[in-house]
Amino acid sequence: MSENINNGNNGKNGKNGNHAAEHEPILRIRDLKKTYMQGKIPVHALDGVSLDVNKGELLSIVGPSGSGKSTLLSMIGLLDRPTDGSVFIDDVEITKAKESEAPRIRREKIGFVFQHFNLLSTLTAMENVDIAMRFNGTSKNKRKERAFQLLTKVGLGDRIKHKPSELSGGQQQRVAIARALVNEPAILLADEPTGAVDTKTREVIVDLLKGLSEKGQTIIVVTHDMDVARQTDRIITMRDGMIASDTGVNGNERHRL
Repeated sequence: MSENINNGNNGKNGKNGNHAAEHEPILRIRDLKKTYMQGKIPVHALDGVSLDVNKGELLSIVGPSGSGKSTLLSMIGLLDRPTDGSVFIDDVEITKAKESEAPRIRREKIGFVFQHFNLLSTLTAMENVDIAMRFNGTSKNKRKERAFQLLTKVGLGDRIKHKPSELSGGQQQRVAIARALVNEPAILLADEPTGAVDTKTREVIVDLLKGLSEKGQTIIVVTHDMDVARQTDRIITMRDGMIASDTGVNGNERHRL
């Protein structure tokens, strides 16, 4: 199989009715390791993680604090580099990308959603979404059209001129999701996306993610909330930097790589 830039994609049906039918994964992780030094003592944050994720999958990663969940997400999102191993997105080995190439790969391939939204307080909802497109050559009119389209898609078409302080936590998170989708990323990475909202709003956010998955968007959610995890297609449980279990919604253990 070619590992070079600009090759294939993906897909598999999940519980949310994902329409992709091929079996080529959109994300492949192979023997991923990350070791930090604590003084003279090595700490293995990731210790040989391997998995495939198919197009349109809504996957959750769970586990206790320090299990490697956020470290894994950082490696997939090119926010950090592994000590060893490989990450492929759309058959591109992003772990071999030069530092100068990393911002473009993140912009084109990956969308980020964070627990605390990370919206710019002085900008409106529309401007917060628009700003994510300013570095990819999109014209002002097309940016405005795309931002409005996505804000409408997440149910905020009537809040486009509101600043973050004028929006609820759930509304702010939906703005953040719209912003993450503007460049049509291969993968949406969500780090505790429901961690800062109430139970009712949590369900709104989860339903939105499920709806995006049904339309073919690949989504990886890191969460401590098992009520959220149980609504995803697949649950990866991590312990001590390794995958302890990999189960589908029917509770069946998946084949380990």
